[in-house]
Amino acid sequence: MFNLKTMANKNNSLFIWVMTAMLLLPSLASAQWSADWASKKKISIDAKIAADSSSQGEAVVRLHSGNFDFTSVNVDGSDIRFIASDDKTELKYHIEKFDAVNELAVIWVQLPKIAAADKDAHFWLYSGNEKATSSDTKTSWDANTVASFQFAEKTFLQDSSRSALVAGGEITLQKAGLIGEAATFVGKPFVISANPAVKFIAGAGYTWSAWIKPAALPQQATLYTQGDALNLKLDGQKLSLNVGANNISGGEVKAATWQHVAFVLEGGKASVYINGVSVGTGEAPGVDVESDVKIGEGYTGEMDALEIANVARSAGWVKFVASSQGVDSQLLKIAEAEGEEGAEEGEPNYIGILINSLTIDAKVVIAILAVMFAISVWVMWSKAMLVSRTDKDNKKFLARFQKTSGDDLLSLDKGANYPNSSLFKLYQAGVREMKKRQHEGEKLSLSGASMDAIKAAIDADLVRETQRQNAGMVLLTIAISGGPFLGLLGTVVGVMITFAAIAAAGDVNVNAIAPGIAAALLATVAGLAVAIPALFGYNYLASRVKNITIAMQIFVDEFVTRSAELYGK
Repeated sequence: MFNLKTMANKNNSLFIWVMTAMLLLPSLASAQWSADWASKKKISIDAKIAADSSSQGEAVVRLHSGNFDFTSVNVDGSDIRFIASDDKTELKYHIEKFDAVNELAVIWVQLPKIAAADKDAHFWLYSGNEKATSSDTKTSWDANTVASFQFAEKTFLQDSSRSALVAGGEITLQKAGLIGEAATFVGKPFVISANPAVKFIAGAGYTWSAWIKPAALPQQATLYTQGDALNLKLDGQKLSLNVGANNISGGEVKAATWQHVAFVLEGGKASVYINGVSVGTGEAPGVDVESDVKIGEGYTGEMDALEIANVARSAGWVKFVASSQGVDSQLLKIAEAEGEEGAEEGEPNYIGILINSLTIDAKVVIAILAVMFAISVWVMWSKAMLVSRTDKDNKKFLARFQKTSGDDLLSLDKGANYPNSSLFKLYQAGVREMKKRQHEGEKLSLSGASMDAIKAAIDADLVRETQRQNAGMVLLTIAISGGPFLGLLGTVVGVMITFAAIAAAGDVNVNAIAPGIAAALLATVAGLAVAIPALFGYNYLASRVKNITIAMQIFVDEFVTRSAELYGK
């Protein structure tokens, strides 16, 4: 009975341990949102910048050949997904531009709320599922955003917020905008018809913000106006906000530079911002305004990412937008996902970035240069071995030749083994010619004409031996002179293609340009990598071959002189 109880207790304990392990196992396993997506990248967030938004802000994710592999994603980006740091929660997003051909994409992602103290704020980018369909619902903007014009919709002046407003006006498209495309103004505005979504109610909150790039300053223009009671003007180089009879002005706008401008109304007060910094505050009387909204009347320049909200955004939100959407934004950093091949903690794979960014022409040029490099290495190796063996056998034969005297001069080839000696070959040529002139049973006697003929025959072999020593050296000269020029050609064409693609796609941020330019320069580096070793090798081998040639010339003179002394008439 005791044994049965003991066994029962042991079994119960084992059962408890097994159940505990099964319950803990899921929490110990590494979370994975979905195994159907082949690629996963970690996008780190600068928590200090993101925390300024005071709410869920929209971040711009710029993808290009330097940070994303467009060959592994659907051509329309339909398999793109953004997942929160828990690797479970999907984040809302909106694709403004996805150009798989030119390898450029601009995507707006609604960030989760982030604390400034978060040292590992991040979310995940999933891609690589051919069966996936797009989940872009164009609702990445929060409910308070009543108008958002990115100037990238199929309908040019289509609002991408929930309001789905459609404006009209004589505005042209600028593909090379701040964030994808932008709108170009030449003095005429675009108009949003009166709509309750953009109505300003007295005492309620209201926010207008946009990125502007004035073509020239000073200029008199109205960036925003709704009726006669609410407008934001560009007065020379300053912003001027008029609310009813009150005016608030301040700050200084720069020409030909992208800068963020905004105004916020709340509880009878108004604030004007430039690049996230308040440049003017004042009283704002309560007025109800519901009329057509005009944007850019009299304005000459570009505008991008225009937003209107029916609440008063915080100063932190304005600062977040100004610091997160610009060309030099440090908000997001795209890295390889954990466990991906080639990923290194904290150290980007620069070589991988360059290789992935190579254009077709640069790949062709580098392939040609690789063949040239292989040929150069083969020539240098084979010639180095040849001159080394030639020098070694020449020294052996020359030592024997210099010790020989009298009639032994004609018998040095007996039992000799100098397969690589150029001097021995010249000696054989001379002996061969001398024996042709020796009659059987008679002592060899050579006339002056015979000596000249023998020397001519030896000189002919000297020329042929010199040609053998120099054979292939022209390939090194081709590598030296042609390699850098071929590499430069690849760089120039690569830079041209990069700028053409940027102009066509409209993304001019440095992160999109830099990888293409750096990759194009890789062709020049390859050209120099071919030319520099070939230059050193050529100079070394040329000096060795020259020494061998000089040794042959000296030997010919010495051999002919000794032959004339011994066998001349």
